[in-house]
Amino acid sequence: MRLFFVWLIGLPILFSCSPNLTPMTNSIVKDMRWGEDEFRRIQFYLSDDIVLRREVRSGDASIREGKVKLVNGRKIEEIIFEKGTPGVFEFSPDGKDVAISFERGGDNRYLMFGPNPKYNDRYVLLARDWDRRKGQITYDGKTYNTSSESAFASLMIDLERARKSVVESRKARGRTVN
Repeated sequence: MRLFFVWLIGLPILFSCSPNLTPMTNSIVKDMRWGEDEFRRIQFYLSDDIVLRREVRSGDASIREGKVKLVNGRKIEEIIFEKGTPGVFEFSPDGKDVAISFERGGDNRYLMFGPNPKYNDRYVLLARDWDRRKGQITYDGKTYNTSSESAFASLMIDLERARKSVVESRKARGRTVN
């Protein structure tokens, strides 16, 4: 019985420590006036799984951390980014889209996200080309395919924490002698 009460009291404490994630949208970015400096202080998370796949040709020895498996007799390299994976801001090529890195190991290990008006301006995964079934993504200097479900994977942020981390500034107006 005592264990039950300890568990009952500890459960709310556990949930209060976990981040309350909100989809990052273009309106949040505009309202908060976030730029590259602010993005560097925000922890990003994935809303859904993203799976990248590419066919590996024989003699391609550059596979490092991706998993290789056989699909219909072909060797396929697969990189999985699970829902909730934390990421950091790398750069913004145009001031709107953002490059987010979810793993260490090179300057080219990032995914691009940008606001999608069809999805409430959420920052969703960008691809070089989307069709009905898949998208082409460049990751770590190689071209991968991802399923159309990945098109809805978006960036999530802990909005309360992000608001606290933004530096507020003001301009001193000066003083005059009476």
